Amino acid sequence: MKIRTIISFISAVFITNFSFAQLSDLVKIDYTILPRGNSEIEYSRIRGLFNYPIQLKKEGSYLLLGLDYSNIKLVMDVHPSFNKEALSDFQLLDLNIGYTAPLKNDWRLGVRLTPGFSSNLTADDLSLEDVIISGDVVFIKDKTKDKTIKKPWRLILGASYSGNRGYPFPLPFISYYRKFHSKWSYNIGIPKTNLQYHASSQHRFKLYAELDGFTANLQQGVTINNTLEAESINMSTVLGGLQYEYHISKHIQFYARGSYLLNNSVNLRAKNKDDILKLDSSNALYLRTGIRFKI
Repeated sequence: MKIRTIISFISAVFITNFSFAQLSDLVKIDYTILPRGNSEIEYSRIRGLFNYPIQLKKEGSYLLLGLDYSNIKLVMDVHPSFNKEALSDFQLLDLNIGYTAPLKNDWRLGVRLTPGFSSNLTADDLSLEDVIISGDVVFIKDKTKDKTIKKPWRLILGASYSGNRGYPFPLPFISYYRKFHSKWSYNIGIPKTNLQYHASSQHRFKLYAELDGFTANLQQGVTINNTLEAESINMSTVLGGLQYEYHISKHIQFYARGSYLLNNSVNLRAKNKDDILKLDSSNALYLRTGIRFKI
């Protein structure tokens, strides 16, 4: 695909960030850590993703294929009544299949299906219980490129379901973006809200709040107190903080963020998804850094 086609595609569509996976990123690698602090658990995550857009015959329509992989580690500084080694290493892999097409009155449809797996074992030992399905359906109206509008804006309305991002139930997807000053813009919505200061073409600062987390299957189960058996783990967080972005070039960006966890919950769950044991999750600091290639 010619670079001009890719640029047109990304600018018109995926700059809207219509999904949790930030599909405006063609390539991204980042590292996240929740230091132990006063908690008994330290959480770390290495994530890498790759997306590739394909132009379809219908004008303005595109297919997107991508992979999103994460390795998550939990380090426990205690000796619980269960096998903590079963909770030390998790593998998550999603296949992104996206489709977008123009609609009437400057609206655009975005659909994404994400089959994948999320487990505490390696891919060689996968089972049907490891399989998860996620998806998004959104409608986008983007006026950020309209030169006749003094305060560019963008509206996204839809719904999102994710089987392995900490909130395994349908959520509304709402995003309203407006650049109200040459150096200021905001985005109000669910699952992300932010206020951004454009210090220069290279430096940006962002105050934000968002949802995060993961869900993973526990192969072979984990026996709790010799009676109950946990078959999955769920971590859900609500966080807020400051992000700094340095634009190395037009398409390459370094970012670093420090967050305070407004809410953090880590639970072992039974087969019916009921919580049977809450792990100590009093971590307060959330740190992430990474580099992305986007157009």
